[in-house]
Amino acid sequence: MLLKKLFATAISLCIAQFLYAQINIKNPVLAGFYPDPSVTRVENDFYLVNSTFSYFPGIPVFHSKDLKNWKQIGNVIDRPEQMNFMGDGVSRGLFAPSIIHHEGIYYVTCTLIDRKGNFVVTAKNPAGPWSNPTWLPEVKGIDPSLFFDNDGKCYIVYNSDPPENKPLYSGHRTIRAYEFDYQNLKVIGEEKLLVNGGVDISKKPEWIEGPHIFKRNNWYYLCAAEGGTSVNHSQVILRSKKPMGPYIPYENNPILTQRHLDANRKNPITSAGHAELVEGPDGKTYALFLAVRPYEGEYYNTGRETFIAPVEWKSDWPIINPNHEEIKYNYQFGFKEAKQKNVLPQSGNFTYRTTFEKSLDPSLLFLRTLDTSWFKLSKKDGLNMKLKPETCMDKGHPAFIGKRQQHLHGSISTALTFQANKKNEQAGLLIFQNEDHFYFLCKSVNEGKNVIQLHTSKPKTKTTDLIEQVTIPEAATVYLKIEANGSYYNFYYALKSNQWQLLKANVDGKLLSTKVAGGFVGALYALYATSNGENTENTAKFKWLDYKGNDTTYK
Repeated sequence: MLLKKLFATAISLCIAQFLYAQINIKNPVLAGFYPDPSVTRVENDFYLVNSTFSYFPGIPVFHSKDLKNWKQIGNVIDRPEQMNFMGDGVSRGLFAPSIIHHEGIYYVTCTLIDRKGNFVVTAKNPAGPWSNPTWLPEVKGIDPSLFFDNDGKCYIVYNSDPPENKPLYSGHRTIRAYEFDYQNLKVIGEEKLLVNGGVDISKKPEWIEGPHIFKRNNWYYLCAAEGGTSVNHSQVILRSKKPMGPYIPYENNPILTQRHLDANRKNPITSAGHAELVEGPDGKTYALFLAVRPYEGEYYNTGRETFIAPVEWKSDWPIINPNHEEIKYNYQFGFKEAKQKNVLPQSGNFTYRTTFEKSLDPSLLFLRTLDTSWFKLSKKDGLNMKLKPETCMDKGHPAFIGKRQQHLHGSISTALTFQANKKNEQAGLLIFQNEDHFYFLCKSVNEGKNVIQLHTSKPKTKTTDLIEQVTIPEAATVYLKIEANGSYYNFYYALKSNQWQLLKANVDGKLLSTKVAGGFVGALYALYATSNGENTENTAKFKWLDYKGNDTTYK
């Protein structure tokens, strides 16, 4: 009898341990505009970076111990002396960073498109500070990444032009590599062509890019995206016995794509690719990659986001998301969750308030550079922003502080203390996709009266249209709210906290979609104050910023 009880107790403990070791991870793990993920593991810690294009600071650095709970610990490009993006459109700037660790040093390689091209920066701590860039003029192309071999050699691999710069078809690209002197941060020897066109050039594969080399079981693997970053996006794999090839493609490529699925399926995840593989806490392999969540057809406003899926190895070939056609919104994995302190949520539905007492959250974004002279923080007033002549329609540095839209359904709101002196002085909330595609909910004056206005961009004219206006009585503080509902937005104001009045409903959200606006970014909510070309000493005070996300896919 005693043995039976002991056996039953042991079984119960085993079951309890099994259940305790389960972790539920919701996709996307980084919701909103977090494209082109690259991840590296250092002992029991994971570090991840993303593209930021012309936003500043550039290249966020996230830390996790469980691939679920990600905390932003810094930014790679956080000093104007490193670089700035003045004059660049929001979808230019920094393309596809890659992070790796070797012998106590962290390396990030990236492309500054339209400028000096490819570079490498280093740090002893992934939270920073990161070095000034070392430029790599010999590396012609985009998406560079480093691979450290066991024999002490290092290689840099990247997307580049077709042979002799003579494309055989639109989207014809190559993958090339150099040996790399990681101590002196420069290439060695001659450039080597690794892949021409893609896994099967006879099928005219487009835009092979985002390459990573890694080693497993004496095989060298070249993992890359193919098909462009829209609905035909995919991930492919090749392998070799030598780091410089020749690389042989997997016969069952691609190892990840959603392009063959029914476009009308419920709650689709599309455009999956640009993956990097990493060993998880349980010793199994996982893929971090970009994908999107359209609310209708090919329309999405939240940009390309970071997703996770398991990887299964078959005959020494990796398969991402095995046993499932569709990428799942929830996965159960067999390891423990490791929550972090003082971390903002990045996945699932959440609500939080950002205050501006001492410092700005590292996830908040400026346009193109950082100049702290036009804003200050205080416990009493919150964020005090000086109105600048620059506007968000130009390619300069306006008084703009952005927060990513991370949900298809949700809202952003703020408390604004501001008195305009002239009608050109405006302060409030933007929902911003790029210089030609945005809505602006603001307080201003018109004919000597205080007004709440809603403006929309007029593409390529550097002007806006006033689409709604209401006169309001004198009020020390007004409250503004933008509500996202998939393909449309609602705009509200209040004279007393939470007493919301609708200014304009069902405003077309497709204006802010990637399909309409183009480019590679997602929509940002932003605190914004402008004098529209005129100099002024006027200021606007934002007490707090409330964010709420409520997507049905998480329920």
